[in-house]
Order: sequence, then structure tokens, then C-alpha cells
Amino acid sequence: MLRRSLNLFQSTTLNMIDMVGIGPFVTLPIVIGYVGGMFLYAWLAGALLSLVDAMIWSELGAAYPLAGGSFNFLSEAYGKEKTAGKLMSFLYVWQTIIQAPLVAASAAIGFATYFLYLEPGMHVWQQKMVSGAVILLITFLLYRKIESIGKIGVMLWVGVIATLGWIIFGGIAHGQILQPLQSINASFSLNVLVSFAFGQACVKTIYSYLGYYNVCHLGGEIANPQKNIPRSMFISVIGIAVLYLLMNLSVTSVIPWTEIKMWQDSGREPFVISIFFERLYGKTAATVATVMILWVALASLFAVLLGYSRVPYAAAVNGAFIKAFGKLHPTKNFPYVSLLVLCGIAFVFSLLFKMKEVISAILAMRIMVQFIGQAIGVVMLRKRKGNVSSLPFKMPLYPLPVILAIVMWMLVFLSTGLPIIITFLVVAGTGVIVYFVREKVKVR
Repeated sequence: MLRRSLNLFQSTTLNMIDMVGIGPFVTLPIVIGYVGGMFLYAWLAGALLSLVDAMIWSELGAAYPLAGGSFNFLSEAYGKEKTAGKLMSFLYVWQTIIQAPLVAASAAIGFATYFLYLEPGMHVWQQKMVSGAVILLITFLLYRKIESIGKIGVMLWVGVIATLGWIIFGGIAHGQILQPLQSINASFSLNVLVSFAFGQACVKTIYSYLGYYNVCHLGGEIANPQKNIPRSMFISVIGIAVLYLLMNLSVTSVIPWTEIKMWQDSGREPFVISIFFERLYGKTAATVATVMILWVALASLFAVLLGYSRVPYAAAVNGAFIKAFGKLHPTKNFPYVSLLVLCGIAFVFSLLFKMKEVISAILAMRIMVQFIGQAIGVVMLRKRKGNVSSLPFKMPLYPLPVILAIVMWMLVFLSTGLPIIITFLVVAGTGVIVYFVREKVKVR
């Protein structure tokens, strides 16, 4: 049995370090490249979707606080003994085996990319070695009991908050942090707001918010989960949204968004945060800041692989996935087989792919089965249960959050682009085939 040892503070720190990672530092210039002066609107849109979706996760997470998160939610919503329930939960685990390592690989690739500021002469193969080594380091850190994990998570969180805090303080000390707000409406365009480019920008900001639900994957290890799971998610989303908006304001008050967009349009790798510190405090400070950003990338990767390693484990324990994934370490009491397999695939992905290739793929892999599947699942559960007063957490304004979540996730899915959508369909289609073949073999 997993132990409920993570308190509200620890679970929230694990959520927040999962959310931040390398994402906002890498995507900040990409978002500006897509929509120019309307970049803050894209970050606000990402925060809104995350907050709405967190309501769905909170209702499900508080009602079913078990390891594996979405695996349990989909199974309960669509029926444990029904084909739909078995298929949906299997598809979630199937795509997790691919998309979770993609998330980890994106953090490792981002780490190697920002490492170029410190070692600009590195060849491509050397960058790949760095990203692979990062995966191996995180695997080593995670190979231990959950009590130690909570303490490591808090230590990493301190580095995350210190990094974001220094960036925000730099803009405030510079004295112009509110200046970008003065020109935000001057750049507003309704045509841009409804354009494919804005959709692409939102894909990147949403990627930077992902992780607010990590506490649900760790549901079996959260103390007082009925209260702490929802609280952890809302604190994480609101806290990180404020930090992201302030970070964007701070950076663009020192480096004008027009200059950052010019870098993006010319295909230059700007290392925006490092240059931000370089302009304010000089090269030495920029080097220190870059090291801190690398710390943040490590922290996110730590939280990502920790949470997702519980998903195949939960499925295996329930007899819905390969039995070996259900094994716990004999002395440290954590799902070591699941952890090692996901880390191994992440290691391979980190050597194969580039950053921009994985961001859209990560979202596309999750949206239809996990996010939209859960939104519909909440409605099904409420109809089946009847008595919603028994729910530990009930989302406000139901069913409005569900409708908003489905519409927004569909728009994001379409914005990922046709090649990515086709890739998702291939993965999902393969998962359906594997599921029915597996069921047929079991019957025999």
C-alpha cells in the first residue's frame, strides 16, 4: 500500500514545480513571435482554461483520491465493468506511456537548449548527451521512498520561486514593469484574437500551465485528500498565473516585445531571460540566472516523472495493464518498474526530438481522451450517482465549467495542426486495436 504522507504544502510545491519547469522561459519568446503585443492575452487564456479545468479535476480528485488520477476517473465515469470504461482507462494509460516521456523529454531538451548560453560552442550531439544525462539524474533522485520525495520537492520549489522572484524583482527595480500594460490595448486586434496564430500561442502558454493536476496522480499518497487535492490545484493555478504574468511584464519592460519578436522572426535563439539579466546586471548575473533556470527545469522534470510513474502502476494493480508495472520496491515502497520504464522511454525521446516538435504533440495526446473525456465523465457520474451532496468537492456554476472546458479544449486541439492531430489518431487507433486484441486473448 502507498502511504498518505504528502501534506498540502508538499503537494502544492510538487504541483507548482511541475507547472513551471523550462516551459515559461522557452515559450515566452515563442508566444510573442506568434501574436506580438497581444502576448499577455495568450497567457491569460491559458490561465483561464487551467482554472476551469481544475474544477473538473478537483471534483474527480476529491471523490476518487487514488494513485493514477485519470485512470481511475475514466474507469469510474464510463463504468468499471463496461467496455467503454475499460477502453477509456486503457487508452489513457496507453497514451501516457508515450506522452509522459514526451513531457519529460521536453524538459530535458529545454534544459540542454538553455545550457547553450553557458556553453555556446556545443555540438548537437553534445546537447543530446546533456538532455539524456538529465533524465538519468532525475531517475536517480526519484528512486527512493515518498517521505524523501516530499522533502526534495520542497527544496526544488524554493529554487523555482527564487528564480521567478528574481526575474520579477529585476523588472520592478528597473522601474518600468507596468510600461507594457500601457501599450497592450494599442496592439489589440480582434482578427489576431480569432486567428490560428493566437491558437498556436495559446497552445504554448497552456503547455506552460500543465501540471496543476499532478496532485491527482499522487492521490494515493496525499494526506486528507478530499480537502488538500482541490486546494492544492487552485493555489497552484492562481499562484503560477500571477507569477507568469508578472514575469512577462518584467521581461518586456527591459527587452521590448518588438525586439523579441524580431529575434523569433529571424530564427535566432534569444535566451531571453539570460539576456534580460545581462542587460540589468551584467554577464555574471546572467550566468547565475541561467543556472537557476536549469534548476527549475530539473525541478519540473522531477515532479513530472514522479506523478506519471503512478499511472501505469495504478492500472496494473487494477488488472488493466501489464502486471509488472504494479510492482512496488520491496524496501522503499514505490512503483519502481513503472518509474524505470517511463524514464527509459523519456531518455530515448530526449535524444530523438526537438523542443517545438514535442509541445503540440503533448497537448494533442492528452486532450481528447483525458481532458475532454473527463469533462464528459463528470456529467455521466453526476447523472449516475444522483446525490451530488455526497461529493467532497462540487464545482461551482455546474455545468458551465464543463461546457467551457470542452469548447476551449476542442479549440486548442484544432490549433495543434493537422500533422499532430493525425499522429494522435494513429496512437489512439493503435491503442484501440491493442485493447481489443488483449481482451480477445484474455477471453481465450
